[in-house]
Amino acid sequence: MRYRLPAFVAATLAFAVPACSAPALAQDATGEWLVKDRTAKIRIVNCGDALWGVVSWEKTPGGRDQNNPKASLRNRPILGMPILINMRPDEPGKWEGNIYNSEDGKTYDSSITLHGGNVLEVEGCVMGFLCGGENWTRAQPSGQSGGASAATPDPATAPASAICASVGAGRPH
Repeated sequence: MRYRLPAFVAATLAFAVPACSAPALAQDATGEWLVKDRTAKIRIVNCGDALWGVVSWEKTPGGRDQNNPKASLRNRPILGMPILINMRPDEPGKWEGNIYNSEDGKTYDSSITLHGGNVLEVEGCVMGFLCGGENWTRAQPSGQSGGASAATPDPATAPASAICASVGAGRPH
């Protein structure tokens, strides 16, 4: 039985950002990715030994994490929110970690697999066998997203080091 992730779950379960502006290599998932339903872009960056993905653009600006089980996080913006969490290499072109779904406020076991350099297969699983996912396509950088505050780096243009610092280990997601 396959579990189908809702479209924005896939969007907010999205991951990946480039550490520089050079084109990504064939086995490099860093960069900006457009989710299947085209409602969001996820920027994936390499933070040490793991990939992290944050929402770098929203089709409809101003989204909030209203379904988060932690009441203190329900008003945080979707823009800049970590979606792909601590994705570690499993095999060439494949990483495993977690994905956060803002539609239901839950975090799922996840894997991402790079296909041909421009398609990222994103899969989330419940109980290890109820899985669903979608393919994201490599996107052009969003440029100014216009939604970041002075205290939060703009997820579309910030250096990878700033993104890594903002999703630091132990922070709530």
